[in-house]
Formats: sequence, structure tokens, C-alpha cells
Amino acid sequence: MQIPLDYYRILGLPVAASHEQLQQAYRDRLIQLPRREYSTAAIAARKQLIEQAYAVLSEPSQRKIYDTNYFAHRYEQQPTPEGAQSKEVLVEDIFAPHTPIIEIADNLFAGALLILQELGEYELVLTLGNSYLNNSHREQNNDQLRADVVLTVALAYLELGREQWQQKNYESAANSLQNGEQRLTREGIFLNLRNDIAADLNKLRPYRILALLAEPEGTTLERRHLGLKLLQDLLNARGGIDGTGDDGSGLSLDDFLRFIQQLRTYLTVSEQQTLFEAESKRPSAVASYLAVYALIARGFTQRMPVLISQAKQLLQHLAQTKRQDVYLEQAIATLLLGQTVEANRALELSQEREPLEFIREYSQGSPDLLPGLCLYAERWLQNEVFPQFCDLKHRQASLKEYFADEHVQTYLEALPNQIEASQKATASVATSTTHKTSQPQRQKPNRTRKTTANVAVSATNFTTANTTGSATLEPTTARPTSSSPPNGYLTVSQTSAIQRVRVPQRKRRKRKAFAVKDKTAIALLALAGLIGSVFILALLGQAFGWLRQTLYPAPPPLPGEQLAVQLNQPPLAIPSPGSQFLPVVEPLDAATAEQVIHSWLSAKAAAFSTDYAIESLQNILVDPALAQWQQLVRSDRANNRHRQFQHSLKIDAVQVNATNPDLATVQATVSEVARIYDRGQLNQRASYADENLRVRYDLVRRNNAWRIRQMRVLN
Repeated sequence: MQIPLDYYRILGLPVAASHEQLQQAYRDRLIQLPRREYSTAAIAARKQLIEQAYAVLSEPSQRKIYDTNYFAHRYEQQPTPEGAQSKEVLVEDIFAPHTPIIEIADNLFAGALLILQELGEYELVLTLGNSYLNNSHREQNNDQLRADVVLTVALAYLELGREQWQQKNYESAANSLQNGEQRLTREGIFLNLRNDIAADLNKLRPYRILALLAEPEGTTLERRHLGLKLLQDLLNARGGIDGTGDDGSGLSLDDFLRFIQQLRTYLTVSEQQTLFEAESKRPSAVASYLAVYALIARGFTQRMPVLISQAKQLLQHLAQTKRQDVYLEQAIATLLLGQTVEANRALELSQEREPLEFIREYSQGSPDLLPGLCLYAERWLQNEVFPQFCDLKHRQASLKEYFADEHVQTYLEALPNQIEASQKATASVATSTTHKTSQPQRQKPNRTRKTTANVAVSATNFTTANTTGSATLEPTTARPTSSSPPNGYLTVSQTSAIQRVRVPQRKRRKRKAFAVKDKTAIALLALAGLIGSVFILALLGQAFGWLRQTLYPAPPPLPGEQLAVQLNQPPLAIPSPGSQFLPVVEPLDAATAEQVIHSWLSAKAAAFSTDYAIESLQNILVDPALAQWQQLVRSDRANNRHRQFQHSLKIDAVQVNATNPDLATVQATVSEVARIYDRGQLNQRASYADENLRVRYDLVRRNNAWRIRQMRVLN
């Protein structure tokens, strides 16, 4: 069987690796152990391939022959023998020309796949592994091998999905994860790994929704429908927008409300109406408020006042049952329905300070607040409502055109008959209409036409008004930064949840507590108290200065020039956090060499920790040592393994190259205790304690900093 590997890659070494590097890499590869789910046969096959590679490369004559073939006879397509019936995969059908390959026995296939997976060759693992699984038969004697191949393929899908996720290829990541989950489901094994993949899919779902719905125009409807379906599945799992169910995404209620707020700008007005109207029936106060936006926006732009009437009913429900201050929105909805008396009454109940000041300012000289409300409603639609819908961002809001529409006029003329009962239920309206009860019924449409005309005239007069005095704010959308919930959020109730999706949040009007005279008197008293306090503090300061000079006279001045040391600036630069692994730049002596090796051991401990701080290696290592150790860290991370180190160090000798002062050699005695954890569990067999290791470090000075180029164990 041919496998796209070579002996250098098996050991994680460059072709020009020295014999000492070869020994170190061989030892490290044997120390690394794959996941516990692998069978002993797969682990033994992996070890056999590592030992085979070391045996060839550690013998100079065999390595020379291998190198000659490696460079001179790169992969060339080989004809398949006629009549050959083997379950092995034909390499020439899969890999590009000139791919290095080795011949292995069939029983080493699982070990070879495992090595490829550790090297991060996930596509190769999937190609070889799926081909084997699809072509092999479930014989009684190959169940163990099949399970090992399934495990390696599933791990490759998982790691590939995570890589694609990091690259923001969310749908590709979902496909990889789903393929891995489906493979494990078909085989019915490795339930823990299947749960890990399912957890990643749940965390990936919000990213997929945003990516699918944010795709530009021209995207297939199938992808947009997929995004909407995923959104609905997410809402069902949570139990609604303000639900507390566990959807697996890791989003808190605050995070999810911000997610919905961000998502709205990618949905059309009809999509939002359908979505939020359905969600409001759970019931959900937040969904009801968002449905109001969609109903008003669609009713206004498509000249469908019946939708605005539905929005008004939702607002009345929120005001009565949820105790929400939505009277300003209610005033706008009733204005668009031509019900000016009810609109003014809703404004009187509102506590929104800035909008009311704006409305009053532009209603000066008018017997009611209708002129200012018309102007505010138009700007509210333009600046707050329309930007929340991807198909209305560039629409212009014109009340004049809205009330001039024939369908709108027809609906509004017939509207009083529908709302007469609700108007009579209000005491103020009943009082004002007592003397009109004897009028014929046919006069009601005429009154409606007059009211509608008044609204239209007010809208016309203020359509071209100066917009500099507007109190409305441009909508802002908070974007979640992480799939995991940030710390420090307060518990969110339904009441506060509506405020979080309202754009923008308005300041409440504060009642005046004092009259003008009271305020003037208080201001004078405060000013007098402030002047008296300053005078008393000045007297106390002079008395304290005199007392200090008497008891503690100033020392005589020091001779000579003094150091300019400031309290707000340190005399030496303070290193920033995370800079403990910066390379050492001093001339190389025993103390500096010890600092260099200590930096390496610290960087090594950080790289193999649970954080896998692989970037710390770049601050102390250069190739070829850098490439070797980076590969070891990636292998540990792929196998969910981490290590804890304890080191002691003694510098034995330091020698700088006589001909090249940028090269040096350090010999040291190192004791290393390593505790190795597989999937969070201590692996006693793999853990070790090496005492009094004699190690030689080859250093090179680059950019005025000493770095380790090679290292080898001498004993």
C-alpha cells in the first residue's frame, strides 16, 4: 500500500536535519501518544512507522541511499498491475504528481492515517480514510481497524471544521462537522466525540445565520431560506427571543438580543413581519415590539394602513399588560391612521423627554401638537425604522405622499366605524362627543375626511422643514464579539429587554421638583457656601505650611546636578504583559546564557500548556528548532493533550564562535519533570522525570537578540 508520506515528515524534521535533531525528534515522537480511543494495534502501527523512519535515517549509509531516491525519484505514476484486486487506494488517482510516498504493509494503514492526522493533513486523511471505509467490507476480523479509521476520519473532520471556522468559511466548516457527525452516527461508535462535534455545530449556528443572511443580492434563495430556517431552529431551542432555553450557542440573553439587533439589518420588512409576529405569540414582549416596527414600516411603504392598525393593537397590548412606555410609538401609529385626538392623548401619557421637546418646539403657534408630531414621525421613520430593514434603507419617508394615496384615504374614511366603540370607552372622548350624538350617521365619513386632510396639510407644511433641530439619533447596532457570553451582565427582564432592542434608547423626562424662586435661592446659598469653604481651606493651608516649616525644616540642597526622576514615568521601561519570553540582547556570558535557556524553558511550558501559546516559541527559537517544536505543539493540540513542566538549570560552559561572534554554543545540565494530560486526565505512563540531562544549545544572534537554532541531548 502506498501512502503520501516520507520518513522526514514522519519524524517532523526538515531534510537537512542533523543526527542530534533526529535523535531528539525520535524521542519526542515516541513520547507523544494518540487519543485513548485508539486500539493498541493502531498505536503499535504508528510506533512501528516512527521506528522504521528512524532506523533508515539514523544509519548514514541507508540515509544517503534514501536521500538519493528522495531527490531523484519523486513520485511518478506507476501502472497498476492487471487483475490486481486490492482494497488499497490508488495513489495516482488522488495525489498530485511529485508527492513523496512510501510503501507500507496493509496492517500499518491505521498508523499511517494517524500520523497524517497529527501532521495536520486533514484532506489526505479524509481522502484515504473515506475511500477505505466506502470500499472495505465489514468482515469480522477488520472491525478494530475500521473503528480506528472511523476515529481518525472523524477527528480530521472536526479539526478541519475548526480551521475553516477560524478562516470564517462558516458553511464549509458546518459541512465538515456535519460529515463527521454523520459518519459517527452511521457507525454508532465514539459517542463522546460525536457530542463534541454537535457542540461545535451549535456554537457555529449564529455565525452561519449571519453569514447566510448577509450575502449580497443575487444569492440563491435556497441559501437564504437555509439561513431563515437555522434562525427559526435557534429560536425554538431558546424558547423565543427572550427565552432562557439552552440552544448550545453559548449566548447569554444580552448577547442574543444584540445578535437579533444585528441580524435585523439583513432581513427584509416582510421577513421581519412574518418572523416577529409568529414569535410574539409565544408570548414575547420583545418580539411584539419588533413586530410593531415591521408592521408600521411595511404599512407605510406599501400603503397598507391595515398593518399599521395591527401595530397599534400590539402597542396597546404592551402598554396595558407589560406596562411599557410605548405611547410615543402609539401616537405615531394613530397619526398614520388619521386619529389626531387619540394621537395627542397618547403624547400626553408619554415620558419621552427629548422627542416631546422636539414636537412642542415645532408645534408653537398651533392649538395642538399635530405639526411637530408629523415632522417627528417622518424623521422617526426615516432615521430609526427604515435602516432596520435591508430593503428599506434607501427609501424616503413622506407623509404627504402617504396621505395622498387613494387606498390610504379609502381605508381611513371607513376607519371611524371600526374604532367608535373604543373612542366611546374613553371618558374624555365621551364628554367631547355628548352634544354630537344627535347628528346623522352619514356625517361621520365627512368628519374623517376633514381629520385626514388636516393631517395631510400638517405633513405637507413640515415635509421640507429644517432638520437640524431633530432629536432623533442614528440607530446603532451592537455586535457580539464572542460565541461565549461576556462577564458582568445583569439579569434582563422582559421590560429591560424591550429597551435593549429599541433604537435609539431615549432619556426619560424628569419632573420639575422646585419652582424658579426656590431654585434661585438654593443657587445663592450654594454659591455662598462654596466661597466660604474656599476661604477656610486657604487659611488652613497657610497654617499647615507654617507648622511644617517650623517642625520639619527643609534639608540643605545636594551639590551637583540631580537626576530628573518623575513619579508619573518610571526611570526604566516596564515590560508589557506577556513579554516574558522576549529574546535576550546582552553580550553572551554565563548569566546571559542562563537567561536565554530559562526563556526557552518558559516558552516551552507555555506552548504545551492548555493555552497552547505556540506564538511564544517564535520569540526564542529559529528554524530548524522552531519548525520542529511548532509541529510537536500542533500534534498535542490535535490530540487534546497538554503538559506541565518543572525545570532546573545549571550552565556548564559558554563558547562564542571565534570567527563569527553571532554564533555561540551553550552546554547546560537540565532536569525536566513532565506531567502529561490526555483529555484532561493525567497519563502516568507518558509522564516522565529526566534528571541531569546534558544538553547542548546552538545559539545565533539575530536582530541583536540571542535565539536557539538547534539543541541536542548529549547523554
